[in-house]
Amino acid sequence: MDTWEFGRMVRRRRDRVPPEAVGVPAGPRRRASGLRREELAQLAGISTDYLTRLEQGRSTAPSAQVVEALAQALRLSDSERDLLFRLAGHTTPGPDVVPSRVTPSVQRLLDRLSYTPVVVYDATWTLVLANAPFDALMGETSSWRGIERNAVWRNLLGPDSRVVHTPQAQADHEARLVADLRLTASRYPADRTLRRLVGELRELSPRFAALWDSDVPPPSPDNSKRKVVDHPAVGRITLDCDTLFVVGDDLRISVYTAEPGTEDADRLALAIVLGTQSLVE
Repeated sequence: MDTWEFGRMVRRRRDRVPPEAVGVPAGPRRRASGLRREELAQLAGISTDYLTRLEQGRSTAPSAQVVEALAQALRLSDSERDLLFRLAGHTTPGPDVVPSRVTPSVQRLLDRLSYTPVVVYDATWTLVLANAPFDALMGETSSWRGIERNAVWRNLLGPDSRVVHTPQAQADHEARLVADLRLTASRYPADRTLRRLVGELRELSPRFAALWDSDVPPPSPDNSKRKVVDHPAVGRITLDCDTLFVVGDDLRISVYTAEPGTEDADRLALAIVLGTQSLVE
């Protein structure tokens, strides 16, 4: 890795990204025209200290996942993304690797949902990005690291979620996630990161191992369903959760909405305001 060139490219692009272009409120006291270091770190899901060391060339081995996250947060073009991977000492991910790239066209779609809770996963159900309304609704995601960013792990082994499930609904949800991950593994047999994830999940969770080895078909897909979210400040909110599949890019986009004119819509709006207001102070 050319440490100086990698860090310099990240710093140059950070200085050129308008905050509003990535959904960061500028606020009245802002002086910098680009992104602050802590803002880019939050968007990329890494610590500010680690980003500082990368920019200064003191950390020399960013993972491909970190490079991808930085490329996405910086809104790099395809050619710029390829260059960033090369400067980090990685080959650009090819067709044998699970993609986590959010293309410009998909990003434009997400930008139009900037006031709606939205979360994007790759085909392994690993978090690619979550917007500010999603974090306001479900809790902060920027501190998640490694396997913590994987929804299969979070459902089977992670801390309690704000989503309220009956035991049967939770069991069905887990079965669907594992079945989808198994299909992903069949499409990307050469992806070493995916194989490592499956191995870790098998070792950590007997429930995962049983579902992975099961011959029982999973419950029918439920891509449009209602969810109850127990928000700590506004109480329970009943929402529609629609999961959209971006076929060519193999992404899963979950969008949370409430029926207009209902108490749930009012609670959702309040939860978003409460969760995002600190960003503009």
